[in-house]
Amino acid sequence: MENKLPITRLSKFFSHEDFDLHIKIGEEYLHGDINMKLVLYQVDRERTDTDEVYAEVGKDDTKFLPPVEFNALVKIDEPKNASYQGGVVRYNEPGNLTISVYINHLKELGVDIRYGDYIGYADTEDRLRFYTVVNDGKVTSDNKHKMFGYKPHYRTIICSPAQETEFRGI
Repeated sequence: MENKLPITRLSKFFSHEDFDLHIKIGEEYLHGDINMKLVLYQVDRERTDTDEVYAEVGKDDTKFLPPVEFNALVKIDEPKNASYQGGVVRYNEPGNLTISVYINHLKELGVDIRYGDYIGYADTEDRLRFYTVVNDGKVTSDNKHKMFGYKPHYRTIICSPAQETEFRGI
């Protein structure tokens, strides 16, 4: 597909080839050196039946596409220790998972992370913790997600910890 509006800003100092080289170096570092692997469980929105009134899904009615392993930079917030109203009963919840993933990597895998999907992250060698996507990071028009103001190259995705009984995809 031909570009209808080629991005020529910064072309004197930063070309498309430079952009591709920076992405390649970053992916080599992220996928090779750091090698943080996660598993994406995409909700199959075509096969999942929803309630006709509220468009909600029953407890075990969510259908998933086959899991896909991908690489991303991972940040886990510290747990929150809080109490219910009145402070009588306390609870401690794990922190949110924030991942940064190259847009090109998702395209190569043929996947798109969307709101409501689940992500598995190896908390320890024998425990995979699950998170649900609460912000799919599709808005990448800010300077943070653009390399030198040229064009977007990664997404920041925020996930909330899933309850033990919530995720039934596997």
